[in-house]
Amino acid sequence: MAGTSLLALIDDIATLLDDVAVLTKIATKKTAGVLGDDLALNAEQVAGVRAERELPVVWAVAKGSLVNKAILVPAALAVSGLVPAAVTPLLMVGGAYLCFEGAEKLAEKFLHRDEEEKHKVELREALANPSVDLALVEKDKIKGAVRTDFVLSAEIIVISLGTVAGAPFLTQVSVLAGLPSS
Repeated sequence: MAGTSLLALIDDIATLLDDVAVLTKIATKKTAGVLGDDLALNAEQVAGVRAERELPVVWAVAKGSLVNKAILVPAALAVSGLVPAAVTPLLMVGGAYLCFEGAEKLAEKFLHRDEEEKHKVELREALANPSVDLALVEKDKIKGAVRTDFVLSAEIIVISLGTVAGAPFLTQVSVLAGLPSS
């Protein structure tokens, strides 16, 4: 009898892991566009940073990203558990925000070219100037990257939450915690 119980337990665990894998794959497919933005953020975060400081900057942003995830996953699970009807409006708000963000990027590209170029020149001059505190410049870049990561991670988690809304709680936790992040 003990052997049968052990095999049943292993079968239950395998079924749970299979469900998590399938739902994670579906959630990752649905969030591929936002994940692409998140990856682009990671590549941009070291632009303008000296080579010997790239890894510490990436590490600082990664730690910030983990803190973001530690905040967002429980919040998403709480919303899903306490007010399941709020998941769809959150998806709609996230979609509207993505539309706004896309329109803002287009407007910035076409209407504010001079300001963007001016900012790049100022950054280059600051990096070349030995009197400028590079640690302060790095801190600002890290803060901005972590803030942007928070928004992108929130979008990823809400989209994924819509995918796993009908799954058991343990499966939801596993999928949301296992999602790719920066």
